[in-house]
Amino acid sequence: MPVWVALAAVVVASCSYRPAVIDTTDAPLPESTKIYADNGQTLLITLAGDENRESISLDALPEHVTDAVVAIEDARFWSHSGVDARAILRAAVADVSEGEAAQGGSTITQQYVKQARNEAEKTIGRKVEDAILAVQLERQLSKRQILERYLNTIYFGNGASGIQAAAQRYFGVDAKDLSVAQAATLAGFIHAPSSYDVYNRPDEAVARRNLVVDRMLELGWLDPSSSAVAKAEALAPTVASQGDRTQAAYFVENVKKQILDDETFGATRQEREQKLFQGGLRIYTTLDTTKQRYAEDAVNAGRPDGTYPDASLVSLEPGTGYVRALVGGRDFYAADDPVAKVDLAGYASEPDGRRPTGSAFKPLVLAAALDQGIPLSKVYTAPSEMDVQFPGQVYHVANNANESIAGGAANLREAMVHSLNVVFVQLMRDVTPEKAVDMAYRLGITSELNAYPSAVLGTQLVHPIEMASAYGTFANGGYQVDPTFITKVTDADGTVVWEHSVQTTQAVSTEIANTITDVLSDVVTRGTGTAARIGRPVAGKTGTGQEFRDAYFVGYTPELVTSVWYGYATEGQRSMAPPNTAYRVYGGTWPAETWQRYMSAALADTPVTEFPEVSQREIDDASGTPPRSVDTDLPLVPNVVGVPATEAEGRLQRAGYLTVRQEEANNEYPPGYVIRQSPGGDARLGAGATVTIVVSTTGGAPAVTVANVIGAAEAAATATLQGQGLVVSVQRGPATNSGASVGAGAVWQQQPTADTQVAPGATVTIWINSS
Repeated sequence: MPVWVALAAVVVASCSYRPAVIDTTDAPLPESTKIYADNGQTLLITLAGDENRESISLDALPEHVTDAVVAIEDARFWSHSGVDARAILRAAVADVSEGEAAQGGSTITQQYVKQARNEAEKTIGRKVEDAILAVQLERQLSKRQILERYLNTIYFGNGASGIQAAAQRYFGVDAKDLSVAQAATLAGFIHAPSSYDVYNRPDEAVARRNLVVDRMLELGWLDPSSSAVAKAEALAPTVASQGDRTQAAYFVENVKKQILDDETFGATRQEREQKLFQGGLRIYTTLDTTKQRYAEDAVNAGRPDGTYPDASLVSLEPGTGYVRALVGGRDFYAADDPVAKVDLAGYASEPDGRRPTGSAFKPLVLAAALDQGIPLSKVYTAPSEMDVQFPGQVYHVANNANESIAGGAANLREAMVHSLNVVFVQLMRDVTPEKAVDMAYRLGITSELNAYPSAVLGTQLVHPIEMASAYGTFANGGYQVDPTFITKVTDADGTVVWEHSVQTTQAVSTEIANTITDVLSDVVTRGTGTAARIGRPVAGKTGTGQEFRDAYFVGYTPELVTSVWYGYATEGQRSMAPPNTAYRVYGGTWPAETWQRYMSAALADTPVTEFPEVSQREIDDASGTPPRSVDTDLPLVPNVVGVPATEAEGRLQRAGYLTVRQEEANNEYPPGYVIRQSPGGDARLGAGATVTIVVSTTGGAPAVTVANVIGAAEAAATATLQGQGLVVSVQRGPATNSGASVGAGAVWQQQPTADTQVAPGATVTIWINSS
């Protein structure tokens, strides 16, 4: 077709042109939000709406990046006035001959106009409009302004809009750091991103890249040597994106929720969503990625019997409320798990994800009691079960497994150590459910609670993070601090939009908080929480829900408080008891063991800090009420139920008692653990008396005495422990304190420590000296 025919067609098409305008103001573009951990050192995830975009100044780009784009898209960009006559004529001939707009020829300016007008229609009339507007635009903006806007809006495929997002998506670098080969690869995408996709069509992508390099060489924008180097460079794109996948998915969901619930970021939910996904925010979080890795490893450690109930863990700093690690389930991305995306630790799935706490709620009621002047020394009757009169009702309560206490009575300290339900229901009566619930709110519980007698036994639903917060109040000397996931939010240019300020409220006196810490330390050293010992001061409490459907351990050191939950997060709430599990799961088994694995690793390089000393008066009477006298001077028999047999015998013998061991098949405790003793804990016996312990022989497998592998090479230590039927978790880092003399590559610390008795298949963590 003669050229004049094509020109005539363009003129005819232009007759129908109606004046259009384009906004030349430099309005902000939708821009992706970035969420960081580790004080801004680690990018957790990029959040984008329909477009993943991050703007960049043209001045920040090296010349070879802009040269690559101009070379392949519009070689005469710097000289034309918005329309390239030769290119448009060539395209017009092809379009008219085919009866539609089939070929390119648009300049960069025209392409930007098309982007700015958000056009989808490809007609000759539209192309004429774009050409006219392009000429207008070049009279209003400089070439560099147009090119910068173009590079920040053009689509590069795989959800990346703009050169900066594309550089990060495909090569994991900022656009300013792109090599010549990488710049040429991205420039090649613009014409047809899917045709040159580096993941699905790598050969086509390389051929297109080499074409761009050849054009740069022809134009004199690249010398032969640099051209050869660029064409020889391997394509090497980053791993294909898996959407918003991140190692801390549940934590990120809580970050999103905090932004979406805060009117600082918009008056309506819609405005806040737009700000979160298109506002270019930079969100700096409290996450410690090292602790997060330890938390995920601890939660996902295989159970020795092969069963896998759901589990969660949340860990925060008592003094700041900073959430340092959060695992809301086993795998956020599990496609075959209907509850995979339900956050079972934090607030993200509120109100879903809340579970009963069991006896882990008892310290909150004890705080209310001490606050009202009821001393630790107060003695309550402690039969295996009883009826307790409340206003308007009688509440029947039984101890776990109908446990009874020798002498039929116990003070509050011993009732906590042995988790005696009958004592705490009586205490709930004296405190009143209303005041107990009020104290729970003061300490950090935010879920709605009903003032029922059963609340003391943890029958109501709360998030594990709330329990961590409440226990954190004890660890923080009675000062409550709300948990937070975010420290600071800025715009893309660094302007601070929101900044966290730690706010503290005194919930209880420091004396009461320290007294509860002292009591909960006993729970770990000689009570139901012995599996949580980590060789440093620990305070905590176990919790087991009705019918073994939930199990908790919440514990803390002065530096860190961690809440661990186990259960089946499915409708109907299966019991963690045979046949679902090999034995009944208590708070002192899997939850305490998981807590121990995580905290051992998380605090490995943290110097040991003692809890505040508590005076005898504070221990006996946190409120100032005169302590009650004890009727006898005979010592209490240590309670060793739930303790490995060898360790139990050692405790009793050190206390001056003779021991007799009996065995009994039992599926409520791991093999080798004490399931019953006579006389029971809290009995008062003189030195030389005999205490009989009954030890579980479930499956005929005895408890395992952990070997001493300190100083052994990693391979030898692993072989030794695995030979005992134990699971080995390896941590690496420079040796500290007493392990400083151990050579490089050798074990300098282990948890549990040597000679500790554990169930078969338990996990032993070893630290390898990396220095």
